[in-house]
Amino acid sequence: MSRLTYFAKRIGLMIPVVIFGTSLTYLILYAGPINPAVAILGPSADASQIRAIEQQLGLNQPLWAQYFDFLGRMFTLDFGQSWVISPNTSIVDVIANRFPRTIWLGFWAILIPLFIGIPLGFHAGLNPNSWSDYIVSLGGIVWRAAPNFWLAVILLVGLSNSEQYLFGFEWKTFLVDTPQLIGAPPLNDLTDPRQFLEAFKRILPASFVLGSASLGNELRIGRTAMLETKNSNYVEMARAKGVSDRLLVWKHMFRNALIPLVPVITAEAGLLIGGSVIVEEVFSINGIGRLGFQAIIQGDIPLAAALTFIFVLLFVVINIVQDFLYTIIDPRVSFEE
Repeated sequence: MSRLTYFAKRIGLMIPVVIFGTSLTYLILYAGPINPAVAILGPSADASQIRAIEQQLGLNQPLWAQYFDFLGRMFTLDFGQSWVISPNTSIVDVIANRFPRTIWLGFWAILIPLFIGIPLGFHAGLNPNSWSDYIVSLGGIVWRAAPNFWLAVILLVGLSNSEQYLFGFEWKTFLVDTPQLIGAPPLNDLTDPRQFLEAFKRILPASFVLGSASLGNELRIGRTAMLETKNSNYVEMARAKGVSDRLLVWKHMFRNALIPLVPVITAEAGLLIGGSVIVEEVFSINGIGRLGFQAIIQGDIPLAAALTFIFVLLFVVINIVQDFLYTIIDPRVSFEE
């Protein structure tokens, strides 16, 4: 089976998964306890006003008719307009306005653990039972166990009074002046070095908090993977043939130790979407995580449904990317059935 045929089959298999996720979204949001008409008009609306809004929105139609209409709109990306949060505004525009902030947050929340957790885990695996191994392993457990909201509060308190706790180092004036620790980062022109630095500095605490659990996982799994690879037969044989330690690590061990980390990294990339709700709320970043939370509690059903549909698509695409990375890192992965 060619690589093209393999991925065509994988894309074909994602269709029933997306239909199932979209159907579940419809059942939870449209057939659930939330009354969109009351959410739009408020609790003081009378019965005639509620009936008028339900008729206007098509909510008086049978559920099966609404369901097929919902599926059709989702799969043609016709999300309609927001009902409550931004009335009479296209949902695509509402999401497009918030999406870059979440992308910026998620990008650094994935990148920072990759460049900290994996190297530290590999170092611990190459030097087992050393002091550095004990310190790194303990750090991994602490980072994995620390709740996001607790870590966020600790970090904000520490950075707000950094000159007091860090021997005179003032975080707010470091590199660029950022008087506010929370709030949306400026993303208007990232080609400008000063604005890039300001956007990076503003998102760094939030992305570090969001990626803390990933950092702990990658550190622990990276240590175990490197330890297993180090003690494998082919490494022992290469060592017996006189292969240098540097060549042994970079040519024979590094790539194989990455294999068990692939599903961990890709799965955590999906979990970061859900975790961004809490972090965006604490750091006042108006991204799609915070938007989704507001849409659900305020009863903006079309907006909540559109965001859930996008999250389902992202999870499915991340799984396909995971399979693709497997074929690159591990040539033993076959396309045959």
